[in-house]
Amino acid sequence: MTPRLLRTATVTAALLLGTAACGSSGGSDPLASPSSGSSASASGAASGSGKTVVVGSANFPENVLLASIYSQALKAKGVKVEEKFNIGSREVLYGQLKSGGLTVLPEYNGALLGYLDAKSPALSGGTEAVNAALLTTLPAELTVLDSAAAQDNDSLTVTQETADKLGLKSIADLAGKSADFVIGGPPEFKSRREQQLKDAYGLTFKEWKPTGETTANAIKDGSIQVGNVFTTDPKVVTLKLVSLTDPKSVFSTQNVLPLVNKAGVDATATAALNAVSAKLDTPGLTALMKRVAVDKDDPSAVAKDWLKTNGLV
Repeated sequence: MTPRLLRTATVTAALLLGTAACGSSGGSDPLASPSSGSSASASGAASGSGKTVVVGSANFPENVLLASIYSQALKAKGVKVEEKFNIGSREVLYGQLKSGGLTVLPEYNGALLGYLDAKSPALSGGTEAVNAALLTTLPAELTVLDSAAAQDNDSLTVTQETADKLGLKSIADLAGKSADFVIGGPPEFKSRREQQLKDAYGLTFKEWKPTGETTANAIKDGSIQVGNVFTTDPKVVTLKLVSLTDPKSVFSTQNVLPLVNKAGVDATATAALNAVSAKLDTPGLTALMKRVAVDKDDPSAVAKDWLKTNGLV
């Protein structure tokens, strides 16, 4: 990702950090009973009617794109929206959402849960397990809405040449080799993942470089040998890179979902955001990211086209 980590999303769906955390609820609140493959509906959230919904995003292209999709979907239903995109990492965004400075954030469910509870056993489960854990882990001010089928997973990625030469198929295959490698990713990647990769796979790297959005290119040109690249990044295909499998689920499932401040969303806003999640899948998100990352199309225009195609505006 990345960026996801809101890819290191970002543990994803957060989307924004609709991916980051969710609050427990009880009684008849439907948020207390997430359905398979998605979080529960937030129809019981406090009414935000007449209020301005502030949609934020992390500082990487996919999250900006998702935030623009959320923003335009809300506007199409008559919701007053203010956009605050490209703010920073989850470490910055989460506090702003909790305090009410932001109302909606695209998140990634596994990345969000990992941020809140790195040792949660649900991280090794699927979408339903992660969403259920979020609903009992998030503070009372926050919740997640329905998660999309779309996933954008963090990965450790190498060139095809490196994979072939060293027989690399999974992250576990880096054991005994990582000490010779420079690894790159978002600026926060080391603090988030260094200990996890050491504990799970016994990996220690020669150097950690903050390569940000240039990570895929840095892998290809050899300035790093391993990089944290989001699986929906079209450069994985165009640069002929290989994303290693993660048998110990360090990166967890990463469904895109809205993380919201309950006081700022009403039934209209909730329905609009859930409608986006119902339509968004991984192939579709990958295609959108090709337009943004490779074709250099404006994210707001790409978002508008997707919403029109899916009958949401």
